[in-house]
Formats: sequence, C-alpha cells, structure tokens
Amino acid sequence: MTPENQIIIALALPLVAFAFNFAFGKIPNLRETSTVVIGSVLFVVVAMLSRSVFAGARPEWALGEILPGFAIRFEVEPLGMLFAMVASGLWILTTIYGAGYMRGHHEKHQTRFFGCFALAIFAAMASAFAANLFTLFVAYELMTVSTYPLVTHHGDQDARRGGRIYLGILLSTSVAFFMLAIAWTWSVAGTLDFRPGGILQSAYEADKISQTGLGVLLGLFAFGIGKAALMPFHRWLPAAMVAPTPVSALLHAVAVVKVGVFSVMKVAVYIFGIDLLQSTGVSVWLMYVAGYTLLVASLVAMTKDNLKARLAYSTIGQLAYITLGAMLANPSGVVGGGMHIAMHAVGKITLFFCAGAIYVAAHKKNISEMRGLGRQMPYTFAAFAIASISIIGLPPGGGAWSKWFLAVGTVESGHYTLTAALMISSLLNIAYLVPIPVLAFMSPLERSDEEKHNEEKHDDHHHAESTDEIHEAPLACVLPLCITALGSVWLFFAAESIYKVLLPITQ
Repeated sequence: MTPENQIIIALALPLVAFAFNFAFGKIPNLRETSTVVIGSVLFVVVAMLSRSVFAGARPEWALGEILPGFAIRFEVEPLGMLFAMVASGLWILTTIYGAGYMRGHHEKHQTRFFGCFALAIFAAMASAFAANLFTLFVAYELMTVSTYPLVTHHGDQDARRGGRIYLGILLSTSVAFFMLAIAWTWSVAGTLDFRPGGILQSAYEADKISQTGLGVLLGLFAFGIGKAALMPFHRWLPAAMVAPTPVSALLHAVAVVKVGVFSVMKVAVYIFGIDLLQSTGVSVWLMYVAGYTLLVASLVAMTKDNLKARLAYSTIGQLAYITLGAMLANPSGVVGGGMHIAMHAVGKITLFFCAGAIYVAAHKKNISEMRGLGRQMPYTFAAFAIASISIIGLPPGGGAWSKWFLAVGTVESGHYTLTAALMISSLLNIAYLVPIPVLAFMSPLERSDEEKHNEEKHDDHHHAESTDEIHEAPLACVLPLCITALGSVWLFFAAESIYKVLLPITQ
C-alpha cells in the first residue's frame, strides 16, 4: 500500500464510520463495535503512514481544484502526522468511553451523537493532512458545523444558548478574520500552500507587505482561528460545556481545540516561517496576549466549583501555551508547542473522562461535593491525580517536557517576563487541580441531606449501606481513563522520540 493510498484510506474511514452509525442505528452494540473497529483500523493506517513521514517522505494526494489556485490537496508533514496519531488513537478510547457514558446516563439520540463524532474525526484528519490554507479552512469549518449538534445534544434551553455562543463566535471569527487573512495571503504571496520556511518571506522582501502589515495579518490569523481560544474570543469554550462529557473530551482533546492550535502552529511555521517572525519581531505582541490568556484563564479556573467549568478554563490556559510556543518562533518554542498538543490532549482527555465517570457514578458535578469520593472511586481519582501531574508539568507526566521546552524558548528569546508567566501559571495549575484528588481521598465522605435524614431515623448500619452505594462507573468508562492516565506517563518517556519527529519542522 503506497503512502498516497494510506492518505485516502485515512480520510475515508471516518466517513465509513459515519455511514455505519446510521445504518446500524437500531442495533447499538453493532453500531458502536463497528466504530471501534474502524477507529482501530484508522490508527493502524495512520501508524503505517507515519513510518514514511518520520523517515523524511512527504506523501501527498490532490482531490481536485475548486478554482484556479484553490485546490483540495493533502500533504503529510511531521506536525500533522503527530496530530493525526493523537486524534486517531484517542478516537478509539473516546468511543468506548462514550458508549459507557451514554448508556450509563441513558442519553437520547445516541446514533446522531456517534455519527457527528465520526464526522468531527474526519474533519480532524483532513486538517492534519491539509497541504494549503484553503483545504485547512474547509476542514476547520466542517469541524465547527459537525460539532454543533454535539454541543446542543440535550436540546434544552441551556444547550441551545451554549450552541448559539459556540457557533456565533467560531463562525464570526472565521468570516471576519480568518477568511480575510487567507485572501490577504493569496494577494501578496500568490499561493496558499504550506511550505517549509514560509511563503511570506519573498513577499516581504519584494515590499508586497510591510512589517506592520505582517503584524496585522498575523493577528487576523491568531484571532480568526477562534478554536485556539485566545482571549477575548474564548467564551465559546466554557459555553460548550453544556454538552455531554464525551463531547467535552472531544472538544478539549481529540479534535476541536487541537485543530485550532494546530492551525496556529501551521500558519506560524509554514506561512510566515520562524525566520521571518524572528527577524521582524511581529509576533512579540501575540506572545504577550498568549501570556495574559494563560495567566487569567488559570486564575478564573480557581474560582470555579463546577468541575467541567474549571477544566474548561484550564484548557483555555493550556492552549495559550501552544500559541505562545508558535509565536516564540524559535526551535525550542515551536517544538515545545508541538509536543504540548500531544501532552495536553492525553492529560486533559483523562480529566474529562474522570469528570464524566464521577457524574455517572455519583451524580456530582461540583468539586465541593466530592469529599471522600476517592475511597469509593479509587481508579477514577487516581487517574485524575496522574493526569493533573502532567497538566501541571511535573515528572513523570509528559507535560513536564513540553513545558520545559516552552520555558527554554522564552529564555532563548530574552522574554523573561513570559518565563515568569509560565512558572506562575504552573503554580496556579497546582492550586486548581491538586485539591480535587486531595479532597476526594483525604476528606470524609460527604452525605446528602437525604442520607443525613436517614441516619437520624435509622441505625449506623443503614448509614454505612447508603454511603457504600457509590462505586466506580461502568468498566467502559473506567478502562479508557486508566489507559489515558498511563498514556500521560508513557509520553514522559517517549519525549525524545517526539522531539526528534518535530525538530525538522523548525529547520
């Protein structure tokens, strides 16, 4: 099988899963089994493709030209390959988890749910393999549209309101900024292709765009790619937390936000080029926007008692790490940002898996209600603690290495204020993540008013039975979160391989 055929198959498989979901909609076991099987085949195909890409090949496949110069074309390079491996691998686990969650919580419209999930994975793969800005833009917008039904899954007033904010911000930033940036790039560069070293260097040298123009264009890209959630265009992400927890996992780890920061990285490396960003300094102001975002988001996260809301603001801050790495425009920063795409994906999906498992098993959403739950749900809260270590940036979590390279990048660029921002943010990460497993394991189990009433009416034996009713979520929920927690640790030891894979994109 040629690498070109592997690209075609990798793009086709999520669409096959989409069709199978509706074909087997009335047979849930077959529907979900087919998705897991197709997801597993996709991961194998992507892994096979990675061997040639990481060896230096750049396989490509063109679907066709819509207008002269605007082609749907795919070409695989190391950063996209890493993103595709993360997305395809986590799709398998998220499908298994989603089946356990949706059944355990007796959710409706499960066929539509898994069908839109498959379509979102197709958009993620198309984004990862996009060879030009036009293809990336089409895949980016498909991601927005395909995930809207997931955000509004519950169909109530809160879901519709969250969906309006989600769709409104992402579409408005795309139309107002992203499309304008693409048109401007085409007018000055004459191409939209992703090329090593960037395509704007020659345009700048030919005076087709000024240094100020480069800064404005970079801003249009950074804020136009709303899925990167830079402040002030971040509100869509907390608003989308009205969705079921597997959707939150999709938004924060597998697809949506990762498409955002991945697109920012691609634009920085292959449209502007890190040499141009360094020599002109046009990305410096965006470094500080990212620094502001990661600090403020961490501070807001500390104020949230709702677990999913706290994790949502945590994601906003962690995405800013990746944008900061792209804007640093030096090898350490770019590699650190690229590594953080994978490190954060695995760590954050674990945290959301845990949040969903807690809700399914104990029906609790607020952190203040989780006292003592660790003794009832030890696997879930242990996984939460391990993933938190990675998000904070401590060994043996994979996030330790990505944050290390980002910090080195700030020092090499001479922006010591941003180095301090990274350190302070990590301390804030400790403040809003560590108390959760500590509260769960170290505090006595908190009883509901009903249980307290029963305790007054009955003996201690009845009370013991009532508190023991809480236990781990179904195996389909617990197994994926244990695997991804271990994955966070495995990434710590795999960091050298990821570093070697990403280093060529900086050269």
